[in-house]
This record gives sequence, structure tokens and C-alpha cells, in this order.
Amino acid sequence: MSPSRTPRPPGRPGSRRPGRLGHAGPGGGTWSYIEAPTEYRGTTVQVCGLFPFGTGASTPMTGVPIGRHLYTGSAVCFDPISWYTRARLINNPSVWIEGEPGMGKSTAVRRMVLGLTAQGVTPLILGDLKPDYAALVRALGGQVLRVGPGLDRINPLDAGPWRNVLDRVDERTGAVVRAAVTDRRLNMLVALATLVRRGPVTSDETTVLSAALRYLAERETDDSQPVLSDVLAVIADAPADVRAVTLWQEEQDLHRFREETNGLRRTLLALLHGPLGDTFEGQTTTAIRLDTPAVCVDISGIDDTDELRTAATLLSTWSYGFAQVDAAHLMADLGLAPARTFFTVLDELWRALRVGHGLVDRADGLTRLNRQKGTGTAFITHSLADLEALPTAHDRAKARGFAERAAVLMIGPCSEQELDAVSRVRPLSHAERREVLSWSAPPSWTATEDSETVGRGNFLIKVGSRPGIPVHLEPTDTEKDLGNTDFRWTMT
Repeated sequence: MSPSRTPRPPGRPGSRRPGRLGHAGPGGGTWSYIEAPTEYRGTTVQVCGLFPFGTGASTPMTGVPIGRHLYTGSAVCFDPISWYTRARLINNPSVWIEGEPGMGKSTAVRRMVLGLTAQGVTPLILGDLKPDYAALVRALGGQVLRVGPGLDRINPLDAGPWRNVLDRVDERTGAVVRAAVTDRRLNMLVALATLVRRGPVTSDETTVLSAALRYLAERETDDSQPVLSDVLAVIADAPADVRAVTLWQEEQDLHRFREETNGLRRTLLALLHGPLGDTFEGQTTTAIRLDTPAVCVDISGIDDTDELRTAATLLSTWSYGFAQVDAAHLMADLGLAPARTFFTVLDELWRALRVGHGLVDRADGLTRLNRQKGTGTAFITHSLADLEALPTAHDRAKARGFAERAAVLMIGPCSEQELDAVSRVRPLSHAERREVLSWSAPPSWTATEDSETVGRGNFLIKVGSRPGIPVHLEPTDTEKDLGNTDFRWTMT
């Protein structure tokens, strides 16, 4: 009788070990495709019983939790201020965000606003066009101003917080502050006049405006500040202090002075009695306060087709808001207030820049000086091609530098042509291009009400020549409710 044999398990002939796909043969349990297991990331306290330890993904863990890595599922943290101040990963606190409409750009920035507010940073949305951020700022206990026809009004000549600074500084610093206020008022007035006139203000007219503003500043009281009608009245009255900057200084030359300033007075009359009058003539109704968690200036009450009012309002709100920032920094430098850090959001950048002369210059100055101003910046637009739609070659040349100077690019779903343009700003590998293009794949024709749009919430975070980080943002239900831009389409 032959010796007994141990039964051989099913599998490859002559092998006791299962193959890569399991035991072959009937009853062996072989499987045609084995999915990769889900990977998790945890601290040594949480995973101390596991060995060998898994290798963690190299994603930054400093900043606001922005989403999860598309491949490893590990958390990805990012905001331009934390990456600049704490992680030291970038050389200036700015991010350029672009992608197709409705794919999560504003949602990603709302997440940054939410996280930075918890860190003590004050977000400033100084021109919310849709609005995208007003509900979130209200929920955070911040200040929301609604500027537009029949709503809140901002006096473009308002000195804002500088009045409080003057009461707490020495005479020399006070002289510097007064000169800065006059310069800010002059720049604002010239910009508004250029918008109304649809053309430049001459150097002689600028000189007269400057003299009129100085004349008003010397007679300014604590109870009120000059308004547009005051400037017109001073130029019309032609006091000697204003005529002193012109060739018509003698009393007999008064009629020549008035002839020379006819065009300027007509422009100021158009400002006062034209479509902008009810928004800009008079004292500021509600002042911006920086002692709140966040500030949002909602200008969605302005009609989309009213480009003149939109441009003028953006100029005024940006000027007024940045004056608050400058004053807060001066107070901190003098030891009169704690140091503050700000996060400015320039959403729908393409629409803001193309409607007004002066907005490109102001945004350009912000991108160059945000480190010195203690201000992080998020620029949000649909495409780099939006910058080519600006009215003048001068504006287009300056606007191209925004994306180039931004330390971080967050690229959402976009076309191959757009990736060609992005590659001229920041080099993209073939794998990165393929990844971003896959997010623009069309959805199924059988999509249901609960189906998620392909690529929505996906972004490639690109810093210099480093490999991009593909991340997916999953907003909470509360974030969705506070940022629902499709609320008018909600079915009841």
C-alpha cells in the first residue's frame, strides 16, 4: 500500500502558494481584478499597533485643510498666508485660482476664509459681485455692507480710519497722514472723473482738484468730511488759494479761470447728477470696521449691465478698504493697536478689471506690496484669456503679471488651450496636463439629480517647478448652504 499523501491545495500545478490573483481552478477563489486597498494616514498614537508602518504621502500639513489628495486620500492643507508665514514654502502670500464656471473656485476660497478667520486673520471681500461670501461672513459674525442704488453709500473722499489716527499721533506724523489722505482723495477723484468722462483728466485739471482738496482739508471739522459737491463749489467759487496754482491768480483773471475749468466742472456735475450721484454724493452711511472677524462689501445690488457704476463702486470700496488696512498697520507700528493680518479676496477678477480705469493699477500695486502690507491675496478668474480682454495695451501688460507673480496656482478643470496658456506661466508636466484634462470629461447622459459633476472640486496646486498636488475639496453641508450660488434653481 502506497504511503498517504497530503492533499495539494488548488492553485498552479506543483505550487502550494496562491498566485497573485488567488488560487486557480474550481473552488480556488481566483479573482480577475483586485482593487488597490484604501490608504489611511494617522499619528503614531493612532496607528502604533500597526507594523510595518505605511509610508505617508508628502502633502503639506500647514494651513487650512483644503481637501484630500486625489490618489492617497491624505489631507492637504493650504492657504497662502500659512504657507508664507509658517511653512515658508512660498515667497509671497498670494494665490491665483482659475477654472471653468461652477467648478468650485469660490467654494475653495470660502474654505480658506473660514479657516483663516479661526487663525485670527481678517478676510476682506471688498466687492462681492454675486454675492458669494456675504452669507458666510454673516455666519462668522462679520460685517456685511450692501453698496448700491438705495443701499449703503460710500463717500469717495472719506478719510476713514485716518481721522482716528490723527488724534493719537504727534504733529510730524499727523502732517504725513494728512498728506496721505489728500493724495488718496485726489487719486479717487481723478479715477471717478476719468470713468465719467470716458477719457483722461489733464494735468492742469488734476492740479486744480488737488488745490481744492487741500483747501477743504484745512477747513475740515470732526463732524463732517468733504463730499463731491464741496469740491465743485470750491472750484466754482474760485478762492485765491485754488487760483494760486494756475496762471489766473489776479481778481481780473477770475473769468479766465472759470473758462479754463468749465470742462472739469461739467465732469463733476455729471458725477453729482448722473447715475452715480445717489451712490457717491454724501457722507458714508456705514463705516467699514476691522474689529470684526471678516468684512464683505456686497455690490450685487448693482445691475450686471451697469458697468460704470460697478467700476466706480469697486474703485471706492477698494480705496476705502485698503485705507483701513494702511491705518491699522500705522497704528500697530506706533504701538497704538495690535498687529493685524488681512486676506483680500478679488473674485470675478476679469469682470472687475475690465470695467474701470485705475482698477488694474490698484490690483497691480496690491500684488507687488502684499508682503509689506501684511496682506494675503486670492485672485479668482475663469481663464488667463480674460486678462487679454482689457481695454488698453497698458492694462493688459500689467494684468499679465498677476498670474506670473502669484506664488501658487490652483488650476481647476479647464481646456487644453487654457493649459497651453498656463504652461507659459508655470511649466506643467504631461502627467499634470492629463490629470487636469480628465476633470473636464463630459458627464453621463443618464446623470441623476444626486450625480456629482465630473471634476467639480478638483484642483491642481502648483508651486514653481514642484510636482502639482491634485486635491479634491468636499464642502460640508453648512458650507454648501452658505455658498449656494444656484439657490434660484433650487426646486421646492
